[in-house]
Amino acid sequence: MIATAVPPPGDPWDLPLDQAPLAFVDLEMTGLDPAKDRVVELCIERVRGDVVEKRMYTLVRPEGMADAVGNAHVHGIVAEALKGAPSFADLADEVMATFDGAIVVAHGASWDVAFLEAEMARAGKPMPLPFYIDTLNLSRRTFGLKKHSLDSLREHFGLDRSRAHRADSDVAALRFVWQKCIETLEPKTPRDVWEVRIAQRKAREQILAECTEAIAAAVPVTVIYRPRSRPPEPMQMVLVEIVAGLDPPRVIGYQLPGRGRRELRADRILRIENDGTTRKVEQ
Repeated sequence: MIATAVPPPGDPWDLPLDQAPLAFVDLEMTGLDPAKDRVVELCIERVRGDVVEKRMYTLVRPEGMADAVGNAHVHGIVAEALKGAPSFADLADEVMATFDGAIVVAHGASWDVAFLEAEMARAGKPMPLPFYIDTLNLSRRTFGLKKHSLDSLREHFGLDRSRAHRADSDVAALRFVWQKCIETLEPKTPRDVWEVRIAQRKAREQILAECTEAIAAAVPVTVIYRPRSRPPEPMQMVLVEIVAGLDPPRVIGYQLPGRGRRELRADRILRIENDGTTRKVEQ
């Protein structure tokens, strides 16, 4: 994928978030090399709003590797359990139908996407997935935690850890983490979620638009901001300027009370809350 490429306009990326089809996916594999390792377990939940439209969950028999499951010490799936399971080629049509028109959401998504693409290509049904949403990336932006693995997030949120590294359990944890991120970020569309980038100094267009509106209104707003290595913090501010020439853009304002000047990195602003006042503040 070209670094400057963005998801295509229109459906599903520009639908309201609760109307967009999202395919939450987790895979368990024999190893870490998509060229030679194979998927041994798969779970996909296609969700729109709060409705699960379709769910796939199955063990997968790795063709040509019946006696070598590799990562059994991680996921606990042994060769004997896979003998009666379908191959990925058997599942390919259903996998393609489940993903059709949906946005892939996964934790550490590049691994799952690489294996999906490799398995579908081997099945003779290429399915490129150039754009996807990674909850690992969202977690790193949203929460001030030291670790962001799914295991660490399970521990942080008090989720059941008894079946960690099994695809169905990991999808359940993935969807919980997704919801926590969405509650904090309050995105309007999947594109806005995709624009949450770590280490790319990318500011979300939705946030810049909301800052512009706040500047024009000249009324106090609450900025939910996550400083580096710290949890999010709310700041009541009057915003006065966006410095677009910097990378990332900076948002200038005065923090209340006291009117101390603050310069905020736009990519670290999680959301803007209108305080409900219509009284303009004299600059």
